Amino acid sequence: MFNKLIEVIKNLAVKEFKDATLEVRRFIDDMPEETFKFIVRQIGTIPENIEHDSTEEKLYSKASDIVLARCFRLLGLAARAIDERADSADILAESISGYNYSLVADAKCFRLSRTAKNQKDFKVSNLSDWRGSENEYAVLVAPYFQYPQAVSQIYSKALDNNVCLLSWEHISILLERNIKETDVLSLESLWNASLMISRDKSLSFSNAKCCFLPKMDSYVAKKAGMSDTEYRKTLEDYKNTIIYRGRVEIDYWNERIEEIKKYTREKAIEELIKAKKLEEKISVIATYINKLSR
Repeated sequence: MFNKLIEVIKNLAVKEFKDATLEVRRFIDDMPEETFKFIVRQIGTIPENIEHDSTEEKLYSKASDIVLARCFRLLGLAARAIDERADSADILAESISGYNYSLVADAKCFRLSRTAKNQKDFKVSNLSDWRGSENEYAVLVAPYFQYPQAVSQIYSKALDNNVCLLSWEHISILLERNIKETDVLSLESLWNASLMISRDKSLSFSNAKCCFLPKMDSYVAKKAGMSDTEYRKTLEDYKNTIIYRGRVEIDYWNERIEEIKKYTREKAIEELIKAKKLEEKISVIATYINKLSR
C-alpha cells in the first residue's frame, strides 16, 4: 500500500498543489486502519525514486503531515494538518478528553541517502516558537534511526524549550498497541517528556546535548504497557524494516546506473546539462542583466 501512495503522489504532482493535496488527504484518510498503520511504519523514509526538490517531494512532505494528523486522531486527539505552512507548524492537535491542552507538531521525513543532518534539519527552535502562547506543547516526529545517536544541539534545545522528540516508530508502536487518550488515560505526560527529562538531577549541563532517545523509549514503553524486553524486540523489528527499505533503495539506484550506461553520447551530455541545471543558471543571469540593461 505504501507503493500505491507513492504512485498516487506521482500521478497527482502534475495538478495544482492545493487540488493534489485534497486528493492525497482523501486517499490517506479513507484507508482502512490496518493499512494506514503500515503506512506509518514507512512514511519516515522518502523513497529515492521521488526526485529531490521536486513537486513530488513537496507533495510527499504534505502527505506526511496528513499521516501524522491522522495518527494523533487515532491516539484520541482532535488534529488537522495545516494547509498554509509558511512560518508555522505542520499540525495542530488538542485534547478532547477533558485535559485542556493543545499542541503543535512537525513531521520530518528523510532519505536514507541524506547525510550530515544538523539542528537546522530538525527545526527544534522553530517548533518551539510556532507553539506560541496558545499551545502548551510542541512535538517533533522524525525517523528514529535518523536522529543523531550520540551528541547534538537538538537535544539541548529540546530540553531548553520543552520540545518533545518522538519518532515515527514511537507513534507506530502506540498505534499498534491501540493506545488512545481517554478520560482515564492521559497522554499529556508524553508530550511534556522533555521538561521531565530536563528536571532529572543526574542530567548536568555538560551532557545536555547527549541523545536522550532511550529515556523517550522508556516513556513510550510505559504508555504502551510493554516490558523493556518486548519493547526492544519491537524496535529491532522496525530496524529490520529500515534495512529492507535500504536494500530496495540501493536496487533503485543500481537500476538507474545500468540505464545510464546505455545512454548515447548525446543523451549523456543532455542529462549532465540537466543535472547541473546549467540552462536554469544561464536563464537567471540573463534575466538579471536584462533588468540592468533597461
